[in-house]
Amino acid sequence: MTPFGTRLAHAIEERGRFCVGIDPHAALLHEWGLDDDVASLERFALTVVEAVAPVVGIVKPQSAFYERFGSRGIAVLERVVEESRAAGALVLMDAKRGDIGSTSQAYADAYLDPTSPLGCDAVTASPYLGFGSLDPMLEACRRHGGGLFVLALTSNKEGPEVQHARTGDTSVAGTVLAHLRAANAGAEPVGSFGAVVGATIGDTEEDLDVNGPLLVPGFGAQGGTVDDMARIFGRASRWALPSSSRDVLRAGPDVGALRDAARRGNDAVRGLGA
Repeated sequence: MTPFGTRLAHAIEERGRFCVGIDPHAALLHEWGLDDDVASLERFALTVVEAVAPVVGIVKPQSAFYERFGSRGIAVLERVVEESRAAGALVLMDAKRGDIGSTSQAYADAYLDPTSPLGCDAVTASPYLGFGSLDPMLEACRRHGGGLFVLALTSNKEGPEVQHARTGDTSVAGTVLAHLRAANAGAEPVGSFGAVVGATIGDTEEDLDVNGPLLVPGFGAQGGTVDDMARIFGRASRWALPSSSRDVLRAGPDVGALRDAARRGNDAVRGLGA
């Protein structure tokens, strides 16, 4: 399988670096004039797929908003994955999974094995049971050409109590970034193992260049700007994937308006890392 990093580099070149979150939370369903039920979930999610998956390089469904409807919600998520990939977009499942041993392997099988109904191009993961707990996911990525985005420096106010904690001269986030740097060593044009780094983290002393992609939530409505990312991320911004959901999704339910919003987001970040 072609490594995820290679496929991502091609997607950025062909379609741009903007990542659209497909997050059908209840407030957005109501903004669209929809009920908070499975039929509305399906209408919302597949309308977004129709609008944005043909024009952006990567989409990011947030699994929790589908899981809350049980098995019927997961069935909708399977269609989001299938139809997004059929339209040419890479699919990053925002599931933030993390466990040990056979359970970690089961998550790898669910999200990174192409024979799985939820098989995606990449998945988000939590390293806070120790980075080695993610080994089954890393191995699945190598075997199937998948990608992994590991939580490193998030923008939520609770994050620093863990991520900024230090052992000697190294922070927890710095340790995660170092592991990713090692996993991506020698990869060209870019590695398949990325970090999740919030657009609104502020200045940091951490080295964010892991020779891998950076998933950057918080762009747009949450306050992150292109200038912020360029300043804070430096050289690492060349593989940054600014992600937004609300700025795009609020343009619905009109397909044309959604597509235009996605294109505007792509245009806004096109020069990042240049």
